[in-house]
Amino acid sequence: MHIPEGVIQSAPVLVTGAALSAGGTAAGLWRLDHERVPRVGLAAAVFFVASLIHVPVGPSSVHLMMSGLAGLLLGAAAFPAILVGLMLQAVLFQYGGLTVLGVNAWNAGAPAVFCGLILRPLIRRGVLGAGFAGFLAGSLSVLLAGLFTAGALIWAGEEFLASAVAIVGLHLPVAAVEGTVCAFAGAYVARVKPEMLGMEATDAN
Repeated sequence: MHIPEGVIQSAPVLVTGAALSAGGTAAGLWRLDHERVPRVGLAAAVFFVASLIHVPVGPSSVHLMMSGLAGLLLGAAAFPAILVGLMLQAVLFQYGGLTVLGVNAWNAGAPAVFCGLILRPLIRRGVLGAGFAGFLAGSLSVLLAGLFTAGALIWAGEEFLASAVAIVGLHLPVAAVEGTVCAFAGAYVARVKPEMLGMEATDAN
């Protein structure tokens, strides 16, 4: 999912990614209250560690993210958590990059927020179990991140078309693995801390 520094030379792609990420970060911070700050830090740490283990694919890479779980737990506040994780990776390990930070943050953060905002109310209303919602959040966030990354590369240049197709294909097994991990994580959170998913204690699975 990460696009390395210097791969995208297109100013419109970089500027658009930066603008979208600025908006996503502002929205996430606006909805963030003091009580959830430790939760944001935890989500950023989980994302940071999970996405360090990656497999290079052309100009990008595939890896676990746990961003869907962050979306379930934080909603819009997942975006700044993911941005912080990506920034630390870029600064400490030169993984990704600062000029492409906005693009990478949008590719990972927007799917996480989307999944959280759609699935979290369904958990609260009892329409979906926390485990199944975790699976959907984990798998869909990875698939959407792969599609967003592929789209950014194709927009940046037709020479990236083959790599973009490969990235989407390789995200399919990653989505299955991440969905499974997030399913167990979601079910566990529902049992021990259901309020983190907007549930009452009596609603826990």
